[in-house]
Amino acid sequence: MSQEGEAPNLISSEQSSNPTDSNQTVRTARKRKGMKPRSDVWDHFTKSADEVGEPKASCKYCEREFCCDPKKNGTTSLRNHITLCKKFPGNMNTTQTQLNYQPIKGQEGDGSGTISIWKFDQEAIRNALARMIIIDELPFKSVEKEGFRHLMSVACPRFHIPSRSTVARDCYQFFLEKRSKLKKFFRHSCQRISLTTDTWSSLQKINYMCLTAHYIDSDWKLHKKILNFCPISSHKGEALGKANEKCLLDWGIDRVFIVTVDNASSNDVAVGYLRRRLINWGSSILQGKFLHVRCVAHIINLVVCDGLKEVEIAIDRFQAAVKYVRSSPARLKLFKKCVENERIKSKSLLCLDVSTRWNSTYLMLKSVEKFEKAFYRFDVEDPFFSGELDSGDVDGIRKPDHEDWEKVRKMATLL
Repeated sequence: MSQEGEAPNLISSEQSSNPTDSNQTVRTARKRKGMKPRSDVWDHFTKSADEVGEPKASCKYCEREFCCDPKKNGTTSLRNHITLCKKFPGNMNTTQTQLNYQPIKGQEGDGSGTISIWKFDQEAIRNALARMIIIDELPFKSVEKEGFRHLMSVACPRFHIPSRSTVARDCYQFFLEKRSKLKKFFRHSCQRISLTTDTWSSLQKINYMCLTAHYIDSDWKLHKKILNFCPISSHKGEALGKANEKCLLDWGIDRVFIVTVDNASSNDVAVGYLRRRLINWGSSILQGKFLHVRCVAHIINLVVCDGLKEVEIAIDRFQAAVKYVRSSPARLKLFKKCVENERIKSKSLLCLDVSTRWNSTYLMLKSVEKFEKAFYRFDVEDPFFSGELDSGDVDGIRKPDHEDWEKVRKMATLL
């Protein structure tokens, strides 16, 4: 009796001596409350379990079952099924056409437009995306930006957005197709092609050349296409001629009408080289006598630059005056106040010119001419205007006088 009575006492004493084991037993006895699924894909599926106890997900529309163990399967297969489920109300038949209404450009407000049919086409959208990248000069990485992906998820959720590498390949393929069509047009449908070419050096001291074709199609419309944009070894005439010849051979062009270039001496050698090649090909007109045409815009630029040298001192003075006014917000604010006090009604402001472009010099002189009275008042209001400009009198830089204003008016009219 004593031994049988001692056994329960031993057990109870062991349980009381190990409180940690007792707490673990209580925790395992309690069932942990399951977490609510956070993925939005569960709005379209119902959770269940099979005979073995494996979790299953059943589609609410087609009742197809999928494995959905969170550690083994995840929700990727469920999400892919929703995009392809034919009974899902959000999916439409990709082969079914729909009516599409597009307003006429420039008449969006009056309700006029055209109606056409449309159906989802992954390849067509990819081609349109590549065309957008080319026309708008966007970086390839723009397709991976969050804003673009959100736009496509709202506008066309079924469109699979390609990566930037795929978009780059699409753009190159788009170029190859266009080049193939243009080559075919040059061989069979085009008569004579006129060329313009120019070269320059970058800040990295790399020489580049651009060759452009100008032609008229069967509908008498003038077209301009860049045939080549490539680095060249030097600006020497023979190197330019060989680079142009290689480009013409690549495109299969031999019927050249004229070549328009600027007045650089190296272009004379380059056009002479092309003239000999065209004569050998038997495609020249009058033995290439009128092949070389000098650029009128470049000739006008040379004439204008020589004319600007006659009033170079006056232009430098106005440049210094404009720089002084635009050098700080306080001076610009004071100048605007002078414009208001002189009752000058002009929305334009002072602008500086670029030394390599004479049309920018014209814009500067034209803007300065409007504010002649404002400059006189500014000279009175700002005591440092005359002193700072007259300090450079050694180089001929001082504030503009009456004679300078006369030269500006005449030169602006001439330009």
